[in-house]
Amino acid sequence: MSRAKPPPPPSTPDEIEQQFYEALQSADIEALMAVWSDDDDIVCVHPGGPRVVGAVAIRAAFESIFANGAIRARPDKVRRLQTLNCAVHSVLERIDIPTDEGLQTAWVVATNVYVKSGTRWAMAAHHASPGSPREVQDIVEAGSTIH
Repeated sequence: MSRAKPPPPPSTPDEIEQQFYEALQSADIEALMAVWSDDDDIVCVHPGGPRVVGAVAIRAAFESIFANGAIRARPDKVRRLQTLNCAVHSVLERIDIPTDEGLQTAWVVATNVYVKSGTRWAMAAHHASPGSPREVQDIVEAGSTIH
């Protein structure tokens, strides 16, 4: 009897990000914590909330959130900046909220920071701010030519 091999661990910032949002959508605290770096100074800021530092505090914050159920968050309009050992993703999160009046949509503007240690990428920071429908459109300044 052969056993199926477990999937390989995420090896890119995009794969870590996908695992993070899947964990939010399923309220899976173990999967969510698996994306974080082992560094003592990892940090998470929820919309309108204080800075939460360290794995124990981050876990407690998400356990409190998950007590109300999963978060129907999905990344949208991801902007990426990556170097050899660091990646920064600016993400527009679409949050679907079931209400008595039907499904409502909320927007969150988030920055996810990933660091590479050896061959492993991991989340070092997640900073989320309340958004509004206007964030759906990016403001991009066109480059100017100096003559």
